[in-house]
Amino acid sequence: MTDNTPSASPTPVTVLGLGLMGRALAGAFLRAGHPTTVWNRTPSKADRLVADGARLAPTVGAAVRPGTLTIVCVTDYRAVRDLLGTGDVDLDGTTLVNLTSGDSAQARETARWAQERGAHYLDGAVMAVPPVIGTAEAVILHSGPRSVFEEYAAPLGALGTVTHLGEDHGLASLYDVAGLAMMWSVLNAWLQGTALLRTAGVDAATYAPFARQIAAGVADWLPGYAEQIDRGSFPAEVSALETDARAMAHLIEESEAVGINAELPKLFKAMADRAIAAGHGGEQYPVLIEEFAKPADA
Repeated sequence: MTDNTPSASPTPVTVLGLGLMGRALAGAFLRAGHPTTVWNRTPSKADRLVADGARLAPTVGAAVRPGTLTIVCVTDYRAVRDLLGTGDVDLDGTTLVNLTSGDSAQARETARWAQERGAHYLDGAVMAVPPVIGTAEAVILHSGPRSVFEEYAAPLGALGTVTHLGEDHGLASLYDVAGLAMMWSVLNAWLQGTALLRTAGVDAATYAPFARQIAAGVADWLPGYAEQIDRGSFPAEVSALETDARAMAHLIEESEAVGINAELPKLFKAMADRAIAAGHGGEQYPVLIEEFAKPADA
């Protein structure tokens, strides 16, 4: 892991794609003192960056130069290959850091594609919104050869807190969607609770501090639960799954009684019921990993 301390010497950087995130990335490099070349299909999106000192390249081929660091942030992985696969683009000796969103299979395929063309390739994921790029709050994940990451860790640190996850190019994408699963699960659970309490006249702002306390408490359980999952042993040290299932039934009943949507707690209980039917009712909640790990049609 590397923080966002500016590198000692400036590194020439190219940024391809100037949507909100791409402009934020290029701006962070400029503020850190790195000579920054930009390209976008709509050149006017570069106006502010050019005013701040960026060089606008007329073509992708002119923007991507061998021996330089190129950041790609476009709509999808197909767009990455379409941009960089044209005849005037020489990838040989270039280091590509792809911060385009996609899945792990696309990341691995694009890594092979780039390496066949002589590029050094890192896949990445931006776990931040554009306004915080360039601060320690912005977490940027990278996967691929550690040697490539270490060579450019300093200039990449201009974007935020940068992390190398491993040699597998697909890891950044997997961490990205795993983080999204956490985010949506927490938010959906909070919305379920908010909907319940609103039926009694309690507003969201009043409930939020209590919900935050509960979320923080649950987060503290994760290291111990992770140990159980990695050991494959789930002794009921706190609560048995069958006890949790009774509480889930109460949540469903309360939701239906006050007239709000009960789909989410019903999903929880359906998974718990399957695990209990498989003989895991006396084990602790993380035993549900077996249900989450099954294919959807199992």
